[in-house]
Amino acid sequence: MRIVLLISVLVATVIAAFAYAKPARFAQAAHVVAGLMREPAASPARTVDIARGRSGDFSLKASINGIAAPMVVDTGATSVVLTHETARAIGLPLEMLTYNIEVETAAGPTRAARVTLDRLGIGGLVERSVPALVVPAGRMKANLLGMSFLDRLESWEVRADRVRLRGYP
Repeated sequence: MRIVLLISVLVATVIAAFAYAKPARFAQAAHVVAGLMREPAASPARTVDIARGRSGDFSLKASINGIAAPMVVDTGATSVVLTHETARAIGLPLEMLTYNIEVETAAGPTRAARVTLDRLGIGGLVERSVPALVVPAGRMKANLLGMSFLDRLESWEVRADRVRLRGYP
């Protein structure tokens, strides 16, 4: 919206300069500007598309608390789940975590610790205070982008070989 306003002011300035020099051109420019002002400004789409990888999953690079981390979209995961290694890399206080949540992973049952991520970003989609779980070292190989993030979006859909994540405007 600010960009549209800035552009409008710049256009108006240019029109004023032309109006003093060439009145006929001013009338034409005024008509064009009036048409632009009648059209609703399109809000930027907050959409991220993720292609299916060779292994069949939807892998992506996320930004967790400002640190890049690989993740896999997992609509079957109730929560975002981080490996112990990623939790360490993003600076979570691992020595203070309590692993008291029972979870079922591809490697079998284990316990996880609840955490809250300050920021989790996927492309232009950024959510704050995202609930997540951390599993002990060696229990998982990949970070999971689960429903505690996906539920915050306007929509998400799987079509053919891509996942589309759409945030609120």
